[in-house]
Amino acid sequence: MSRNTIRGDSAATIAASVERALQAGTLGERDRLPAIRDLAASLRVSPVTVAAAYRLLHSRGLAVGRGRQGTRLRAASVVAAPVGRMKKLDAGLVDLATGNPDPTLLPPLNDALRIVSMDHGLYGGPPELPALVAFAAGEFEADGISPGPVAVTSGALDAVERVLREHVRTGDRVVVEDPTFPALLDLLASLGLTPVPCALDDDGPRPDALERALGPGVRAIVITPRAQNPTGAAISARRASDLTRALRRRPDALLIQLDDVSAVSGAPLVTLTHGRSQWAAVRSTSKFLGPDIRVAVMTGDAVTIARVQRRQAVSDRWVSHLLQKLALALWSDPSCGRRLARAATIYAERRNGLIEALTARGVAASGRSGLNVWIPVREETATVQALADCGWVVAAGERFRIESPPAIRVTTSAMGPAEAHQFAADVAATVLPGSTARAPGRRAGAG
Repeated sequence: MSRNTIRGDSAATIAASVERALQAGTLGERDRLPAIRDLAASLRVSPVTVAAAYRLLHSRGLAVGRGRQGTRLRAASVVAAPVGRMKKLDAGLVDLATGNPDPTLLPPLNDALRIVSMDHGLYGGPPELPALVAFAAGEFEADGISPGPVAVTSGALDAVERVLREHVRTGDRVVVEDPTFPALLDLLASLGLTPVPCALDDDGPRPDALERALGPGVRAIVITPRAQNPTGAAISARRASDLTRALRRRPDALLIQLDDVSAVSGAPLVTLTHGRSQWAAVRSTSKFLGPDIRVAVMTGDAVTIARVQRRQAVSDRWVSHLLQKLALALWSDPSCGRRLARAATIYAERRNGLIEALTARGVAASGRSGLNVWIPVREETATVQALADCGWVVAAGERFRIESPPAIRVTTSAMGPAEAHQFAADVAATVLPGSTARAPGRRAGAG
């Protein structure tokens, strides 16, 4: 990379020149920034000034320190479209990449909209709908989480961001599952935080990996107890006991438990929050009520929730009461339990159907719970392209991974049995050693 790309005589102007170059495409993801002393000499400024510029880039999520490898840019991970934000699919392509729930399994909105009060919410009212808070507290308690105060946020990631902002600072380290969902990695980058990978298996984070991850500088841990995205891992009772012992090494660290599929995950929730002094349990409604209902509920220790609520009071003030009323009407409907149980059963049948079809063809895959299946592959890009040639759009694992090996994520939420068998055959023809792949073409019966 040419040092001439970077200009300026202060930390702010140096950082701004790098940011402009990223936006223009002159610099790209994984480009390594010059050594601090080298760039200082080139720009005729103090090394302290360059170091401050690099800290600014780090705090904006545009750069990450790699130890002896220096400081590298990561703009593409933040600026690029998320996995779910894709161009319109070509005719005949089947979308198995975006992670959406099946729309036919979401509750109909019209009936709920007819009974929701449309009174105007005014300044000075309570930020949380009391009835929703009471209902959410009952849901947490039913899953073994001792509810403290309850806050309402605009989705799960909003909750995670708010909690992290109240407990950690730029440069702190946060333990995350590896692989994990890209939006979480992007969020950490935007906050200037360093993700520390923790390997996992079908039962959740591995205790030995968690113990290694809980090193110096770790201020928070984010764990998904079930329907882990992208692997579908679900923490078992035995694994929870082992993880709890490992977490005792860091009683001061913030634990965020993120349950973003919850009632339709197909697995019971096993909580890790007991005995923690700083914790938050977040439950999103997006996967079972609908992604456009931007409501999540969160409980935790009294100090953490109070901090979040105080910050909300001086920023966006509250989540729309109309959305809160709609979420409550849908979630508390007497038929909701039956509907969610049916959806969980159907999602499990579709997920397990694909895993069984892959297993029958000698392809390893994981997906104990949730809406996705994780399939290890040798080459992600080649596999994604080969499957696209067969009519399937899947998500490459690169954006989900930190240190874990290559894989693809497949969303099974709307996948029928015939599609599962055809897709499994195409995967086997693509990824198995010595296999003879079909000639590129559309999926059988497509287009």
